[in-house]
Amino acid sequence: MSTMNISLPDTLKSFVDEQVSQGSYGTSSEYLRELIRKDKDRLHLRSLLVAGAASAPAGVADTAYFDGLRARVRKATAVGTHG
Repeated sequence: MSTMNISLPDTLKSFVDEQVSQGSYGTSSEYLRELIRKDKDRLHLRSLLVAGAASAPAGVADTAYFDGLRARVRKATAVGTHG
């Protein structure tokens, strides 16, 4: 694992220290790693949403569409359970 040193204003350092002392995280490094992971997930989700918004419409999502989707899920679940 690589090491990175960062500088924080006192208010941010106090906030990180508070998160650690409340037992949410074992160390300040754990807290920062979790923030970075969440940001990566957020960026990935954003890219998926942007790609979806830019794609052509797939069709109407009406009652019949959702009924068919539920039927496919039930069938796949039944096959996976009994197969």
